[in-house]
This record gives sequence, structure tokens and C-alpha cells, in this order.
Amino acid sequence: MPLVEIYSKTFCSYCWQAKRLLDSKGVAYKEILLDGGGPERDVMISRANGRTTVPQIFIDDRHIGGCGDLMALDRDGKLDALIAA
Repeated sequence: MPLVEIYSKTFCSYCWQAKRLLDSKGVAYKEILLDGGGPERDVMISRANGRTTVPQIFIDDRHIGGCGDLMALDRDGKLDALIAA
């Protein structure tokens, strides 16, 4: 399986939606919580080309975007190919 990373915050409904979609597909992911900010937030912003909102999702170091971007990939039938083993 590819490495899936999601930068999120505990009380973010968009983060919950993105994780719920990944969970429904049986995808294991690494969650990086940004509740306290810190250096992880700076890393996310750099990796996400300046985007500061959460979630920011990466699959095998490819920036997918936020929750809406992840949902659009799924709706268009492209997500399964990205998460296939």
C-alpha cells in the first residue's frame, strides 16, 4: 500500500470526512495532528505549496489537496488507483 499522510486537527469536520472516506476504503494512513501548530505546520505548508488549511493529504509524497480534492478524486473514480497496493 502507498504511504498516505493526512495533516489534520482534532476538531476539524473536513478532516473527519477525509479520514472517514479513507477508513471506508480500508486505507491505513499516518495522521499528523496540528492542534498545537509547531514545526509540523510549517512542513505541511511547504509541502502543500503554501496551503494553510487542513486537511492536507499526500499519497506517496504526491500532494492531493484537501477534503474536497480527495472527494473529487473518489467521485471521478481516480482515488482507487492511487491507493491500490
